[in-house]
Amino acid sequence: MNTRYIKNGILIAFILLSASCKKFLEEVPNDALPTESSIVDATTARAAITGAYDRVQSYYARHYPTLGTITTDNVIFNGTLSEYLQLDQNAIPTDNVITVAAYQAIYRTINSANSVIASLPAVGDPLLTTAERNKILGEAYFIRALAYFDLGRGWGGVQLQLVPTSDLGVLKGIKRSTLDQTYDQVLADLVQAEQLLPEDATVRNRAQKSAARALRARLHLYRRQWADAENYASQVISNTKYTLIKPYKSFFTAPFQTAESVLELAYSANDRNTYWNLWYPSSAGGQYTLKPSDALVAKLNNPAVGGTRNTLIAGTGTTVYGVLYNTTATGVDPSYLIRIAELYLIRAEARAQQNKLTEAAADLNAVRARADVPPTTATTQAGLLQAIEDENGIEFAFESHRWFDLVRTERAGAVLGVTNRNYWLFPIPYSDIQSDPDVVQNPGY
Repeated sequence: MNTRYIKNGILIAFILLSASCKKFLEEVPNDALPTESSIVDATTARAAITGAYDRVQSYYARHYPTLGTITTDNVIFNGTLSEYLQLDQNAIPTDNVITVAAYQAIYRTINSANSVIASLPAVGDPLLTTAERNKILGEAYFIRALAYFDLGRGWGGVQLQLVPTSDLGVLKGIKRSTLDQTYDQVLADLVQAEQLLPEDATVRNRAQKSAARALRARLHLYRRQWADAENYASQVISNTKYTLIKPYKSFFTAPFQTAESVLELAYSANDRNTYWNLWYPSSAGGQYTLKPSDALVAKLNNPAVGGTRNTLIAGTGTTVYGVLYNTTATGVDPSYLIRIAELYLIRAEARAQQNKLTEAAADLNAVRARADVPPTTATTQAGLLQAIEDENGIEFAFESHRWFDLVRTERAGAVLGVTNRNYWLFPIPYSDIQSDPDVVQNPGY
C-alpha cells in the first residue's frame, strides 16, 4: 500500500513539474476543450473570440497599464509591495511579479488569437455566415497585432509564434526577432484585420475597421513613419462616429462607449476590472498603491494646463487619488485602449515632424480646447513637439502611454533620469529564460 502511494505521489509530482516548464503550456480545466477540438461550429467560434478578448482584458485590467504609469513622473509608489516599488524606482529584477504577469498574459492572448486564426477556416457550420466568419477572423488578427505591439514596445523584439501551441514541438527553434521584425508582423496582422473587419457600428468594445486604422497610426508613429501615421490618424478622425466630447470627464463616466472611444474593453459584475483597487485609498476600499505625483496634481489643478482634466483626481491634501477606473464604484469601468484624443495627438506629432506646424498646432489645440485649456503658444517645431509631449502626459495621465512615449522619443533619460538605455526595455522573465533555450535576455539584466 505504501509503495503504491509513493508511486502515485511521484507520478503527480512529475505531471505538475511538466505542466509548469513552459510559459506557453496552459492547463486544460474540466470545463474547457483542447484547441484542436474547441472551434468546430458557429457557437464555439463566437466563444473562442470572446475568450481572446478576455485574454486582452486580463493584462489590461491591471498589469500592463501599471507598467506604463508607475514607471513615470506622473505616478508614484504608495504601498507596501516590493514589485511596485521596483517599477517605481526603475530597478526591475527578472522575476518582478508585474512584468512577468504581463509578459506571460500577452503570450496567452496571442495563443488564443492563433487558435482562432488556425481553426476558423475549417469550420463548415452554415450558421456561420461569411460576414461573421470574416469579422471573427479580423478580430483575431487585430488582437494578435495589439498583443505583439504591446510586447514590442515593452520588451523589444520577441519570439513570433504564429500557430497555436497545441504541443511543444511547434515552439522549438523560435528565436527572438528584432523589433523591426516584430513590428512588421504587427503591420501584416493589421492589414489583414482591416480587410476583414466590418465598417464601424455603434459598438465600441469590439474591434472594427477604425480600430485597426487607429492602431496602425500608433504603430507608424512608433516607427517614425510620419506620413503614414498622419494618414491613418486622419482616416479615423474623419469618421464622424468619433469625436472629442465635453466635458472631459464624460468619456470615463457611465454610460460608457461614448463617441470618444475607438476601442475600449468592457467589464461586468461577473468579470470586474480590478485596476481601480490600486488607485483608491483604504477609506474607499482600495490599496492606494498607485498615487498621482505632486507635480501631476499641480498640473491637473492648473487651469492653463489641466483645465477640466482635474476631474481625473479626487481627495485632498496627502490623499489625492485617481478615479479613472471606478466612477461607478462597482468595478465595471472599462479599460480605454484607443481614444480619439490620441489620434489627434498622433497626427499633431506626425505633422510637426513633417514641419506642418500650423496643422500640428490645430490638432493640439483641438485636444486642449476640449479640456478648456487655452491654445498653445508654441510656434517652432521643437516647441510644438514639446507641447505635444506635455499634452500627452496630461491627457493620458493614468493610461498606459507616458512610459512608452518617453522611450520611443528617447526622452526617458532627460525626463525620468533613466539614462541607461538597457532599462528602457523590461526584462524577459527569468522563468522563461530558464525554460526556453531559444529566449535571450535583454541587455543589462
